[in-house]
Amino acid sequence: MARGAGPARARRLRPAAEASGAALAAARRAAFRHSPSRRIRSEHAALGFVNAVGICSTFYRFPEGVACLWEAVVGRERPRWPRRSHHDAGIGLTWEIKDTLPARRQVYYGKLLKSRPVLVALDLFPAFVALVRRRQHARDYRIEYEAGRLSLTAKRLMDSLIRESPQCTRGLRAEGDMLDPGKTREFERAMAELQQGLWIVKTEERYEPSFSYRWDLLERWLPEPVAEGRRLSRAAAIDRLLARYLGGARYSTPARLSRLFGLPAGEVAAAVTRLASRGALRAEVEVAGWSGRFVVSAR
Repeated sequence: MARGAGPARARRLRPAAEASGAALAAARRAAFRHSPSRRIRSEHAALGFVNAVGICSTFYRFPEGVACLWEAVVGRERPRWPRRSHHDAGIGLTWEIKDTLPARRQVYYGKLLKSRPVLVALDLFPAFVALVRRRQHARDYRIEYEAGRLSLTAKRLMDSLIRESPQCTRGLRAEGDMLDPGKTREFERAMAELQQGLWIVKTEERYEPSFSYRWDLLERWLPEPVAEGRRLSRAAAIDRLLARYLGGARYSTPARLSRLFGLPAGEVAAAVTRLASRGALRAEVEVAGWSGRFVVSAR
C-alpha cells in the first residue's frame, strides 16, 4: 500500500495530557466485544460490528490490534481453537457471517492487510481503493503488467475475467490452462496477487455440488465504493483510514499504524497532525505504565 513518496516530515505535536492505560484497554475491549454480554449473536449484529470498527479480521489476531470477528462472536479475547471445530457454534457462526455479509455486498471481504483476509465497512473501503488502485480502471491491469508490477499468470487470469465475469474457480483455471494439480500454487499466488491489488473480489463460496469460489472484477461487484475511491486524494484516504481504524481500536502508535497499513512513516505523521488539528484524535499521548507516546481516538 506504500506507493508514492511520503510528504515532508510533519511538525512535532506538543505532548497531550496523560491517559489511563486501564481506561484505554477497557475501551478497546468494549469496542472489540471481548465480553460475553456483548458478543455477536446474529448477522445483523455482525454488520453493526464491522461498521463500528471499520475493519476486522475473521479468525487471525493481528499483533498491532485489529478487531477479530471470531473473538466478537464468542465474546472473549484469545479464545482457544476447539478440538472439534466443525461442530463449534462460534466457529460456525463466524464462518457463516464471513460468507453471507460479503455475498450480500454489505461489506468487502479480501486479503487487504498483510495477505490476511479482512472484512471492511463500505464507507471505509474507498480509502483502500484510493491507496492501492489510485484512479485506475479494471483494464489498466495491462499497464501494471507492462511496468513489471503484475505477474504473467495474474495478467492471464485478468484477461479471462475481462472477457467473461463472474467465473467460478474451476472455469477460471480451465481458461488459464491451470487445471493440472501441479499448477495449484501458481494459480493461488496469482489470485492472491489480484486480490491484494484490488483487481478482483471473491463474491461467493459454493458448497454444492462441490466446494468452489466465485470471482468477479471488483468494480463490477462494488461499483460505487470503487468510483468514490478514484475521487479520493491519497491524503484524504489516509486520514479516513486512520480515523476509522482508531475509532474502533481506540489507540495505537505511529509506528504500529505504519506497519499495519504499509504506509510510509512521514505520511502517517502528517495524517496524525491533520486529524489532531481537527479534533478527531489526540497525538503524543503519554500513558502511565506504557512506554512511548500514543495516538488516541477522540471518541
